Amino acid sequence: MMEISKSNPGSWLKNVTCLVFLLPLCLSFQIIVDDDDSKVWSLYDAGPRSIRCPLIFLPPVSGTADVFFQQILALTGWGYRVIALQYPVYWDHLEFCDGFRKLLDHLQLDKVHLFGASLGGFLAQKFAEYTHKSPRVQSLILCNAFSDTSIFNQTWTANSFWLMPAFMLKKIVLGNFASGPLDPEMADGIDFMVDRLESLGQSELASRLTLNCQNSYVEPHKIRDIPVTIMDVFDQSALSTEAKEEMYKLYPNARRAHLKTGGNFPYLCRSAEVNLYIQIHLLQFHGTRYAAIDPSMVSAEELEVQKISLHTSNEQEEQ
Repeated sequence: MMEISKSNPGSWLKNVTCLVFLLPLCLSFQIIVDDDDSKVWSLYDAGPRSIRCPLIFLPPVSGTADVFFQQILALTGWGYRVIALQYPVYWDHLEFCDGFRKLLDHLQLDKVHLFGASLGGFLAQKFAEYTHKSPRVQSLILCNAFSDTSIFNQTWTANSFWLMPAFMLKKIVLGNFASGPLDPEMADGIDFMVDRLESLGQSELASRLTLNCQNSYVEPHKIRDIPVTIMDVFDQSALSTEAKEEMYKLYPNARRAHLKTGGNFPYLCRSAEVNLYIQIHLLQFHGTRYAAIDPSMVSAEELEVQKISLHTSNEQEEQ
């Protein structure tokens, strides 16, 4: 066990990130799809471009596109196409959803799978809801996500975040980070997220906190037909037990991917487990036009291994 170190934030993770994004299959883009030139989407697009229904990652309040580098590295190595996003400054959910729709149009993607972490998970649900009449979301993986912003008890302050200085906004976000003795992987993960938080400007943080806290909730009847996997942890995280139970009620047919530990950022510190659950989720689309993997990369042996993993996971859920 170890205390979080602030002297050299996430150094090993930053080194790995640099190596990952030098891979020839990973392209970095900055795209403007709105009339406002200041609204720039930053993204990493990795894996075979022939895949037309990729997995897209949406980060939490404190995250940038590169917080998912462990998923980019592993999943593209297995033949998946993945896109990690960093969204621009949007001040309400409708504005975000409209911008995200324009981004998918620009990328010529009709349908996508979404992995959303915390705020990213909420935005993923809102986008699925927003496009329910002309669906753009094929499936959802919701990691430490929530369905109602009122759980944070800050809806009354949501409209004042834009006035606050950056240091105060960062203090609000850091208040949700775990502290005290942690295993090395979790400590490194938190250090890396602290480093990413420091890279965000005042308007980026203020807008994300506004989206995270302004009064809104998911309307489940609009997205009930979308396959969902709910991924959460049993140890300390920013989500209350009540918030998790509400997600289970909202998606009674969802697959559940439980991790014993992982805190707020399991995709960093428990990446092997997270990546396995992602594969299990995407397995149901193999062999269809909504597959996120290159068909030539799926051998009969690999499929059998994944089916066994899926069967074991389902048995555990039933126990």
